[in-house]
Amino acid sequence: MWGAAAGPLGGPILETAVLLQIVKAFVSRGEEPRIYFWRASAGAEVDLVVATGGKLIPIEVKLSSTPRPAMANWIRVFREDLGEKAAPSFVIHPGEVRLPLAPHVVALPFSEL
Repeated sequence: MWGAAAGPLGGPILETAVLLQIVKAFVSRGEEPRIYFWRASAGAEVDLVVATGGKLIPIEVKLSSTPRPAMANWIRVFREDLGEKAAPSFVIHPGEVRLPLAPHVVALPFSEL
């Protein structure tokens, strides 16, 4: 499905699809989604941050079907900066494998959203 979206807009299209799935999940539970973008002054950034239950869930969206630990680098920075406020974190990708990338960071297939 995502192979056709691998051009220059592939990443933004996948990010938008992930955002829509998250919004849909909140709305279907009757909750208002609180979704943010995070960027540190040093340039680190996380695609989506979902605020729920007093915690912040950082989410990176990657177009690659092959998750690698390096994909969690900015999430690690986020978790260091936010400490106890950070919930378990995710790297969403179009592949089929679910696996840990770092402490408290899991690669999750888009199909599992």
